Amino acid sequence: MKAGVFHQPGSLTFQDMPEPSVGPQDVLIAVQYAGICGTDVHILKGEYEAHYPLIPGHEFSGVVAAVGAEVSRFKVGDRVTADPNVPCGRCTFCQRNEPNQCRDLRAIGVTGNGGFAQYVTAPEGNVFSIGDLAFDAAALIEPLACVVWGLKQVEIQPGDSVLLFGAGPMGCLLLQAVRCAGAARITVIDPVQWRLDLARSLGATDTYLPGDHLGSVLEKHEPYGYDVVVDATGVPAVLEAAFAYTKPRGKFWVFGVTPAGTQIRVPAYDIFRKDLKIIGSFAVNRTFPQAITLIQSGAVQVTPLISHRLPLREFERGFELAQHDPARMKVQFALD
Repeated sequence: MKAGVFHQPGSLTFQDMPEPSVGPQDVLIAVQYAGICGTDVHILKGEYEAHYPLIPGHEFSGVVAAVGAEVSRFKVGDRVTADPNVPCGRCTFCQRNEPNQCRDLRAIGVTGNGGFAQYVTAPEGNVFSIGDLAFDAAALIEPLACVVWGLKQVEIQPGDSVLLFGAGPMGCLLLQAVRCAGAARITVIDPVQWRLDLARSLGATDTYLPGDHLGSVLEKHEPYGYDVVVDATGVPAVLEAAFAYTKPRGKFWVFGVTPAGTQIRVPAYDIFRKDLKIIGSFAVNRTFPQAITLIQSGAVQVTPLISHRLPLREFERGFELAQHDPARMKVQFALD
């Protein structure tokens, strides 16, 4: 089969690879669409836990091409997606129903071959039907499921004010999700005006470019700070600056992925004195069904976030766009 491969950090090619074998409990998926995630870029740069050589890609959708002998829920021709996270089911965290913290967590497209290929396998328990949802939209179920997991921890309250840093694909998913959860004022900060325009079309109540007077502008809206401050950038300097806008008894949601080992400085006294909560959210935690429902219902719009649809043979170009094109949002590969 044809596939995109990361050989080592900084090295990628489009080449022939063996088709994956199908175990008795596996589903073989003929990939139709697969999207580039910021995590894939971190893997390419060697900034994230991954095993090389690797076929990356953990946001994908497709059609069932074959099933293992013990698979009962799916048949050839079904339209599906898959949760890429494969917990062991045996460790302390799995037994506590915290599979995203599994001590032996495997991940399709991270520790094992993924969806930037004609075929990918997933355990039956990780596969979900997408019904008649378009394949490009279905390839965004996984990132939305990550948002839903964080949202369940943050527990947005009706009428909350939310300050969101970053209006890229994940920021725009976060924006729509907090709106669905009941946030009344959603302020978005991003250095690119057209992204702010998109955010406003998706429900942002206020949008601003960063600048010297940003603090005074935000203080006029929320003089005591915001109920929830969210970072979707993964930029350490942004995280440090964003923390100051959290209201007493507010929540600071760390969503963006920083390179492993990154350190930030936040005022410990403020955490104590203001009763603040710092909340991280990693990957998904049994949140695919909710993400599928949000997209199928139209509550969350995902197709406006797709800026590029390329054939997989343009694998290298796709990653160039994802890293350097100022006009990109979500870059996806289409397969025949």
